[in-house]
Amino acid sequence: MTAPADTDRPATGWWLCDHCRRPVYAKRLARTGGVCPECGHHRRLSARERLGQLLDPGSAEPLRVPYVVDGGHDFVDTRPYRERLAEARARTGLDDAAIAARGRVVGTDVAVVVMEFGFMGGSLSGGVGELITLTAETALAERRSLILVCASGGARMQEGLMSLMQMAKTSQALLALDEAGILTISVITDPVYGGVAASFATLCDVIVAEPGARMGFAGPRVIERTIGERLPENFQRAEFLLEHGQVDVVAPRGELRATLGRLLGVLAPGAGKHRDTGPGGRDSTLLTDPDEVPDVDPWQAVRLARNLDRPTTLDYIGLLVEDFQELHGDRLGADCPATVGGAGTLGGRPVMVIGQQKGHTAAALRERNFGMPVPAGYRKAARLMRLAAKAGVPVLTLVDTSGAYPGVEAERGGQAAAIAENLRLMSGLPVPIVAVIVSEGGSGGALGLAVADRVLALSNAVYSVISPEGCAAILWRDPDAAPRAARELGLHARALLAQGVVDGVVPEPGDGAQSDHQETAERLAAAVQPLLDQLADLTTEQLLARRRARFRAFGGRPARRPVPER
Repeated sequence: MTAPADTDRPATGWWLCDHCRRPVYAKRLARTGGVCPECGHHRRLSARERLGQLLDPGSAEPLRVPYVVDGGHDFVDTRPYRERLAEARARTGLDDAAIAARGRVVGTDVAVVVMEFGFMGGSLSGGVGELITLTAETALAERRSLILVCASGGARMQEGLMSLMQMAKTSQALLALDEAGILTISVITDPVYGGVAASFATLCDVIVAEPGARMGFAGPRVIERTIGERLPENFQRAEFLLEHGQVDVVAPRGELRATLGRLLGVLAPGAGKHRDTGPGGRDSTLLTDPDEVPDVDPWQAVRLARNLDRPTTLDYIGLLVEDFQELHGDRLGADCPATVGGAGTLGGRPVMVIGQQKGHTAAALRERNFGMPVPAGYRKAARLMRLAAKAGVPVLTLVDTSGAYPGVEAERGGQAAAIAENLRLMSGLPVPIVAVIVSEGGSGGALGLAVADRVLALSNAVYSVISPEGCAAILWRDPDAAPRAARELGLHARALLAQGVVDGVVPEPGDGAQSDHQETAERLAAAVQPLLDQLADLTTEQLLARRRARFRAFGGRPARRPVPER
């Protein structure tokens, strides 16, 4: 849907959607923020329109480059570059293909750069690179989150290598914000290609895309000509990118501010401080003495842990976590449906929640790969944990998997290495981690989310080096020996607490968690929140030393430093 200049606007005030070709009354289009009410197509907006939609009313304070960078003056294609530049400036009223401002989004201070596709295709020039870099430096100095609204065909060819250098320059600016713990968000609008996609647009902590927006390094026509094949219909579009782990969220324009507001409310500088929400919750009923934990038959515990009516990770999130924004993708090419995660608040405290998701029906189980993560799931979890560390917020993991997925593609993708990287990452993550075995904790697939400062288990949860069926098949060579294997493995909550593998057990209500989701969730929160309070009082050095000592102690006494032989 292309918006003509004001002087070309039809007297009738109607627009023609360039997607569905239906006429839309201009005032109705304005009320939808430029989204066609007939087909949902998002009209391309000017940079000024986007800034007006994004920032809180009256909060915008323009930021300008103190001088205009004009490279490539001698370049001539079918016309001199000077003429093209002058024409673009006259048509848009802008100095270059981006504008910047300080402001607020849903009450949180931000610095924003918005690219203007109408200015030479939003191409990345020396001036645009300088504006982005100066705005990032402003965000660094004032500890504001940085939002980059991207729309570009790539680097500006007329400025030659000066344009190419802006990719490195802006990437360095984002690195400085990473080092300072300042949140960065990229908003992908249609289109984003070339040097912009290969630098700041994809380097931000969170990437939010508008529906249908295209992003890639090479354009589809170039790719088709190169490989001689037709591309999928939605190739490089936001929905394709979400499925393939390249963006976190696809947010319709009407939901964009709310989406950004949730992210900023949890992850922006200063948001990590615990907010008092009034009177505290119920007293924790966490059991720390094995004798207090019901002595259930281990095989019965296995069957209860696998009950499809038990709350899933997304159930717990829906019951406990406010302002939750799910984040997707490992940024390497996939988004594992068995691993879910995102940012929200638990009892007023910002937290990153990550867990394995099964489902309550056969269809949901198949959709979620039966809760068995592939390598992309562990890499997504790792990415979210690193983001939590940058933002200074604790991590809560909810473990519910029979194990990592044992398949050809998983092995080809480096399943073992993905799990190993998480074990190392969690061992050194500089923020508190609490893990809860909510149902089934199977082998290394579970441990990949359970290297934590405190590990809890629900009273009917199980946690084991292998499934009872697998153990029976290997050691007894008899699948009917699974109940015996369950008893020998010591996998139920009472045994786990006695071994010190878990630090506490959360008693389930009634006949088990499946009998009352709300009550179970409240008991879980009552156990977790005091632990987060306690861990928040530790220094980073204390936190890491105690976490490492916890796992160092398993399997014997702490070893003395080896003495070299003489």
